[in-house]
Amino acid sequence: MKVDLIIPTYKPGEKLKESLHRLSLQTRKPDRIILINTEEKYFPKDLTAPYENVEVHHIEKKDFDHGKTRDYGASMSNADILMFMTDDAVPKDRMLVENLIKSFENPEVGAAYGRQLADGRKNYIEYYTRIFNYPPESRLKTKEDLDTLGIKTFFCSNACSAYRKTDYDAMGGFLHKTIFNEDMIMASKMIEAGKTIAYAADAAVWHWHDYHAIEQLHRNFDLAVSQVDYGGLFLEVKSESEGVKMVISTLKHLISKGKIHLIPKYILDSGCKFIGYKLGRNYKKLPRWMILKLTMNQTYWNS
Repeated sequence: MKVDLIIPTYKPGEKLKESLHRLSLQTRKPDRIILINTEEKYFPKDLTAPYENVEVHHIEKKDFDHGKTRDYGASMSNADILMFMTDDAVPKDRMLVENLIKSFENPEVGAAYGRQLADGRKNYIEYYTRIFNYPPESRLKTKEDLDTLGIKTFFCSNACSAYRKTDYDAMGGFLHKTIFNEDMIMASKMIEAGKTIAYAADAAVWHWHDYHAIEQLHRNFDLAVSQVDYGGLFLEVKSESEGVKMVISTLKHLISKGKIHLIPKYILDSGCKFIGYKLGRNYKKLPRWMILKLTMNQTYWNS
């Protein structure tokens, strides 16, 4: 199978540099790596010089959209598999691409996503919550899992993902106006169409964020807005209960490991996530000035 990797970039730094290096050492290299870069002036001229299979296409900031920009990259590809990463995700080992695309040996699989790991020495809370959301066991998810998994049935992340191009095209590609969450929206379409989503735990990347509490609020506000605006299965399945499970599990873990000093921060972060999510689910009742204060993506509201 031919595989093209699409990575949106904005002010790329050392993580993308390391990622490109590790991608060049893969047991199964991507046939092409397509970088869709926002604002040419921020792109280091020598970043892609060592690699023959890397190409760069520049767009302006006003034209960036989480779904449209990735779909722009997909439109340049005629590969069997469309793989996506973010510019701050770094392959854990040389088997990332090979292990991720193995999922498509199953003809029912329309999308696959890899495991995300965090460094416990740098951010212990993220280290544990990544384990909660990205466990060491692979699994397949179908429409039959909706009653038990709820919204996690179509949990998928473009930090490290892949899509069978025929299925991707059949779903119409990523939405062209998305505030956030284009990956889960695509996964929900595939689940609704009877396709299977694969979680490939042996396809791992280092990827985590160091968001402050207010940033968590903004991010979850946009997440909820994306669910409301798309509708569909997002409005039919349980969602908040999954967040509660993670909070309880994380608090128990921190206590068991003697890391009680991290609990106040985690409670604050979790509270802000919950508030942001609730406000986002009800954003249509909010005045515009408040929405613009709560969002991470003002371009979405101005376009």
